[in-house]
Amino acid sequence: MKRFHVHVNVRDLDASIGFYSQLFGSAPSVHKPDYAKWMLEDPRLNFAISVRERAPGVDHLGLQADDAAELEEIGTRLKAADAVSLAETGTTCCYAQSDKYWSEDPQGLRWETFRTHGAATTYYAPADTAACCGPAPAVAASAGACCGPSATNPSRCG
Repeated sequence: MKRFHVHVNVRDLDASIGFYSQLFGSAPSVHKPDYAKWMLEDPRLNFAISVRERAPGVDHLGLQADDAAELEEIGTRLKAADAVSLAETGTTCCYAQSDKYWSEDPQGLRWETFRTHGAATTYYAPADTAACCGPAPAVAASAGACCGPSATNPSRCG
């Protein structure tokens, strides 16, 4: 069974861990100086946050496969859509060893489909610094996007 994945870039890891721990009703299952992850069963979600040199907000979405066959099934569908931007085998990223396919939807939203097959002691392997967390987004997020109030404009879209 697949698990939905969301990775969010944050400015303040401790404050974000406090918020998400309250939201999810549990502490993270992985907590590092620059990263935290919750493996939730209800909803079935792999939710990760990290402090990276990227803009705060949703970095990418994904699907986590339970086994190699499930990952290859997803990879085959992505290849048929000509959507694979990077395929990785045995990569180190986010304190884990994984095989993965990176893709983008038509709007440029990055998707990671992956299977984790071991833990790692570092966020990424030194040779993988450019590839960790996939290729850079092709499209920047719109500053005027609407889906609720912002800190600077509480009445936006309302």
